[in-house]
Amino acid sequence: MNKVIIIRWGELHLKGKNRGIFEKMLEDNIKNSLSGLDFTFKKISGRYLIENFNEYDVDDFISRLKKVGGVYSVSVALAVKSQVELITCACLETIKDKEGTFKVETNRADKKFEMPSVDFSRQLGGKILKAYPHLKVDVHSPDFTVHVDIRESGYTLVYTDVIMMMGGMPSGSSGKGLLLISGGIDSPVAGYLMAKRGMKLEALHFHSYPYTSESAKEKVVDLAKMVGAYTGGIKLHVITLTEIQEEIHKNCPEEYMITLMRRFMMKIAEIIAKNNGLQALITGESLGQVASQTIESITSSGSVVTLPVLRPLIAFDKIDIIKIAEQIETYETSILPYEDCCTVFLPKHPLIKPNLKRVMQEESNLNVELLIENALSSEEIIEL
Repeated sequence: MNKVIIIRWGELHLKGKNRGIFEKMLEDNIKNSLSGLDFTFKKISGRYLIENFNEYDVDDFISRLKKVGGVYSVSVALAVKSQVELITCACLETIKDKEGTFKVETNRADKKFEMPSVDFSRQLGGKILKAYPHLKVDVHSPDFTVHVDIRESGYTLVYTDVIMMMGGMPSGSSGKGLLLISGGIDSPVAGYLMAKRGMKLEALHFHSYPYTSESAKEKVVDLAKMVGAYTGGIKLHVITLTEIQEEIHKNCPEEYMITLMRRFMMKIAEIIAKNNGLQALITGESLGQVASQTIESITSSGSVVTLPVLRPLIAFDKIDIIKIAEQIETYETSILPYEDCCTVFLPKHPLIKPNLKRVMQEESNLNVELLIENALSSEEIIEL
């Protein structure tokens, strides 16, 4: 009777002739995430098995697997030869500390096994009741389910708990994008959602030293590292936006500050993305959440780039976003009280519905190319 960890994938089942490519990518990502731990890795029909590991490391295995895109669920199981007595013993061992109601579900992948699934589940249920009379059967709404998975290999996997994981697609299977990350709640969640869809990420942060502090920058480094945990590491580009903001403040009406600043950010982001072989820009914009996220403002900032701009949060409300931030454990860091560049020279009444023609007229008062060139020269790269 050996303890194993079952790893299941989800959407990969929908892939056609190239499914093997995705499976190999997922396998490599799993192994990379578990580096430093002792185990053996086996592929069986529709899932992977982790075997020969130290049982004290179970929580570490599960914690790491939760951050691997493409892993749908895991279970810690007992593996025994597909013999009735051994399977029965494994069931009794698995639920020895359980209370309440239960049911047994048998999956008979090995059709050579001597008993149909329903009959075997009924037989196991009777033996469980005899061994543990304090338990009761409830086939409709049990407190726990005893899963019996009889495999074609001649072995059976017995478990009760199915732990949901990240799901989605393997990291790197959906191209590479540049996440515009601030110190707020939204952008780390946007990065996580794109990582979940299989996109490999780099990140770009704009700061406004000396108007913003080193602590504000370190907060973003921490957030980028958290997002990078879901994409096998991340490269963070940091650009100083101070000169651009000062020039806008000096030469343009106050209410155009955010609108023009966002256009500069997008132009710079596209240059960095193209220089690094990245295929899309990713923002944490949510339609109508703030002045810079009205459809007119989004049109203004999006009009200056040719790369696709992915906005995974566009239809989310703040409560939805916070729930995910709490789930991925970025929320507490995001709400630390350190300012970001968007708070510098913040106008009292920012434009809500900027007219693109007027925006471009105001932008013509600035030496756009020189300002971008100077900003790019400030680039700092941090490998996380």
